[in-house]
Amino acid sequence: MIAQTIQLALAPVFVLVAIGNILNLLSSRLGRVVDRSRDLQGRHTATEGPDHDEVVAEIRMIDQRIRLITRAVRLMVISGLFIGTTVAVLFLEELVSFNLQRVAAGTFLTAIALLMWALVLFLRETQISAQQLRIPKMYLELERDL
Repeated sequence: MIAQTIQLALAPVFVLVAIGNILNLLSSRLGRVVDRSRDLQGRHTATEGPDHDEVVAEIRMIDQRIRLITRAVRLMVISGLFIGTTVAVLFLEELVSFNLQRVAAGTFLTAIALLMWALVLFLRETQISAQQLRIPKMYLELERDL
């Protein structure tokens, strides 16, 4: 029976691997955003007028991105903990010969819900990132034919 439990626990473990990969992606994005934030903070006092306003606007977007990424990371970690709990419950069920299927289903569904919530936050962060990357129309010189 333990072999069957190991097979049953493989699906949540694959989800845990996916969560680890997403956490790696999020942490690298967070690192880049924090680096950009530090650069902008250095420019904050060195600018004035319209240039200063641009720096402040970008700092505000960076702050929003940092909050979204850290919330997504937190949700991913909690989701991973619920996946681990699911695996533990599956093995515990086998060891104590007590029906814990509903508990395992509950922890797994909670983990998936947290994972989906984190992905929504990640989607929002990427939308803000794309918005930051938009090239101002003055640089496109759309009035000129090339």
